[in-house]
Amino acid sequence: MQTSKYLLASHRDVQWGLTVTTIGYEEIGPQDEYPTRGHADGYYFDLSKGRTLSEYQLLYITEGEGEFQSASTEKTTVKAGDFFLLFPGEWHTYHPKGRQGWKSYWIGFKGQNMDSRVRAGFLTPSKPIYHVGYSAEVISLYKQAYAAAQEEAAYAQQLMAGLVNHLIGMMYSLERNRELKSRNQTHVDLVNRARLRIRESLETPLTIQQVAQELGVSYSNFRKLFKEHTGLSPAIYQQDLRLQRAKELLSSTDLSIKEIAYRLDFESPDYFSAKFKLKTGLKPTEFRQ
Repeated sequence: MQTSKYLLASHRDVQWGLTVTTIGYEEIGPQDEYPTRGHADGYYFDLSKGRTLSEYQLLYITEGEGEFQSASTEKTTVKAGDFFLLFPGEWHTYHPKGRQGWKSYWIGFKGQNMDSRVRAGFLTPSKPIYHVGYSAEVISLYKQAYAAAQEEAAYAQQLMAGLVNHLIGMMYSLERNRELKSRNQTHVDLVNRARLRIRESLETPLTIQQVAQELGVSYSNFRKLFKEHTGLSPAIYQQDLRLQRAKELLSSTDLSIKEIAYRLDFESPDYFSAKFKLKTGLKPTEFRQ
């Protein structure tokens, strides 16, 4: 069984940064023909020959398992709870296998939003499979996108683009967190405790070395773990939170620039002003005005 919808996008939709081209759901039994019929030109493919698309597609398996292979990835088993991401211009082939077949959702899309993530290295053809486990929220997002596609109300493309971005964000975040937790839950707890300690001490002279010492780890190991989990060094994390707090104080109090600088433990008002402008593009006085 297959339900699918192919969509068009206007020039104005394309300027939004992401447009949806196709969306659907399929249930494939162990004896069912695969790929199923009814695909539009450019989408149907021969399993042995594979295919190359001109768009991205994000598939999520809810039941069963199958096999996936691409130009950048050797033949790999994909199971229930797995996403796999297809890239434009990347040869691939996939199919269900085993006694169950599979049940899966898919959505196809294109646009500069995705292209920029690929250029930045967040998503890559060499890492197309994401193990996130069963998620009712993921299924709900696919269903919302399918309902929007069926209705085709005004500005449906913008709604579906938001749902795709939500799916991509969930896929990336869920797997990254599963990986981190599987390595060492102790490290995850340590970083979370550190973040809370830093957040609660923005208006004190707390140093990152003190945080590491309180947590019982060396500064070098703490810095490495913190950056691996957050993408920021602990010193930058602390500084950015202090600058964020500075915005609040500039907006909601009459404290002078000097008072704010020393209250947030910057070395001097000039140093504070320089860091603030580097972060926001404005001097503190300009931001307050």
